[in-house]
Amino acid sequence: MADADRSFSSGISATGKKWQLPTLDERLILTLTQRYQLPDMVGRLLVNRGITLETAESYLRPKLMTLMPDPSCLLDMTKAVERVIDALIKRQKIVVYGDYDVDGACSSALLRQYFSHIGWPIGLYIPDRIEEGYGANSQALEALHKKGAQLILMVDCGTTAFEPLSHARGMGLDVIIFDHHTAEPKLPPVVALVNPNRLDQDADTTALLGHLCAAGVTYLFLVALQRALRQQNWFVENGVAEPNLLQFLDLVALATVCDVMPLTGLNRGFVTQGLKVLRQRQNLGLRILADVAGVAEAMTTYHLGFVLGPRINAGGRVGQADLGSRLLTSVDGLQSKDLATQLHHFNQQRQDIEKIVLEQAIEQVEALDLIKNPVLLVSGQGWHPGVIGIVASRLKERYNRPACVVGFDGDNGKGSGRSVSGVCLGTAMHVAVHQALLEKGGGHAMAAGFSVHKSKYDAFHDFLNQHLGKHLQNYAPSLRLDGYLSVGGLTPELLEALQQLEPYGQGNASPRFAFSPVQISYLDTVGENHFRCQISNQTGQRLKAMAFRSKNTALGDYLEQAFIQKKLIQVAGTAHLNSWLGNQQVVVYIEDAMDVI
Repeated sequence: MADADRSFSSGISATGKKWQLPTLDERLILTLTQRYQLPDMVGRLLVNRGITLETAESYLRPKLMTLMPDPSCLLDMTKAVERVIDALIKRQKIVVYGDYDVDGACSSALLRQYFSHIGWPIGLYIPDRIEEGYGANSQALEALHKKGAQLILMVDCGTTAFEPLSHARGMGLDVIIFDHHTAEPKLPPVVALVNPNRLDQDADTTALLGHLCAAGVTYLFLVALQRALRQQNWFVENGVAEPNLLQFLDLVALATVCDVMPLTGLNRGFVTQGLKVLRQRQNLGLRILADVAGVAEAMTTYHLGFVLGPRINAGGRVGQADLGSRLLTSVDGLQSKDLATQLHHFNQQRQDIEKIVLEQAIEQVEALDLIKNPVLLVSGQGWHPGVIGIVASRLKERYNRPACVVGFDGDNGKGSGRSVSGVCLGTAMHVAVHQALLEKGGGHAMAAGFSVHKSKYDAFHDFLNQHLGKHLQNYAPSLRLDGYLSVGGLTPELLEALQQLEPYGQGNASPRFAFSPVQISYLDTVGENHFRCQISNQTGQRLKAMAFRSKNTALGDYLEQAFIQKKLIQVAGTAHLNSWLGNQQVVVYIEDAMDVI
């Protein structure tokens, strides 16, 4: 790594960010590289990620055997296990009730796969995003009860669904919740609520498991359930083989990546092992979905987050809510192909709708006084609720500030928000509910959902600006870099060495490097809004590069001008080793650029 202490602090980039290069502990780098026989670059990246001598082993070689806690450390886990075993003994009808996103689909599929393996198939209910909205609703629970359901396993929702769950209790319908969303001091009246983010959960457990998605929590329940069934000799007495729980980790990995959970601790173990299972292509639905999407190479977190995940999500966004979960549990080839094809088409439809809504949202943002409105709130009559979360993400990325998007149907609006680091959106939604600004709302630090009446819309925006604006006063958008590389220094061999840091994702980002000085020696448009280009140094060495979704953005405009003017600039981005027709190519994904200082 060259110029590791180079400073970019005096310049502002095309996207309005300051670039930050680390000051590293050279002694620790040397110790790590010697102990684990690592290249110097890998040692530097480990230290830049906060890895120490104590944590290096679990980071480089994550093993579930050492990372897995006793599931009983989670409050109500024992109650949940006991109630489910009681339902099995009494042969009661069990239904899993899940959210319509990837985490909900994977969580519900985990339960249905497990119970199918032990010979006790359970039902499925996924609420419609448009007709029913997020989470539990009284009408659905009542209908399930009338059809004979005696136990509901609710996943990725329910923690703050007080009214519907009170209604269920009144009917005599038992409910167990496996969730991870921010809780309130009050808990709903259920048999068990297993959530590491309960406020009454001990701090050590929350610190250890609070970053799990719902599928991770559900998996811990299956570990606890299997242990209890084994202890009670249930498998032998019922002539059932114990399921291999490791085979389900592909679903946990998919949910963890798509719900943007940090890939640290237990999550890193889940995703590392889950990718191994995924590459074995054992899940029929996932295998066929990958084929439909044109994935031929070995799966990575990129494929989970940007190929498989959006298609599974598409059913809940613009199609039929339960398609994703059904695909993940399908054992019929023709049915899987049909479901995968539907989800692929729904994803294309979602992209078309998203484009229209995003254009209209950007027009509204450009008309706002961004000084008086540190938090973005935009809305539209008839905006599809299935794309507002994605549009909120796009706005957050474009403007470097929290963004909330509302789709109104008459006077009633459904909203979704995305936040920036250090600004907790989920807590703000709970406060807004208590102040009667929202009809309902919740989420976690970086993402939230809510319902707002048009009469409260302006007051809600004022609240967001005041409540979150104070946390943004000292917020300075930044781009954290791992180092400075020359164009000639980025080789396939280097990228192969960096694979020791995988899997990449939230909390363990792909290594990001700065390249300077370079010229944009070639540039053209790919698709509707991507730029394909080459960066070259002054000796003529070149690298292929892509700048995704950059056309007609500040970054895209900067790159176009730099190409026209043939000026020397510096670019920052992640490096990838792409395979095409048996050949490996190094490609830089440009995230930002700025003048040479």
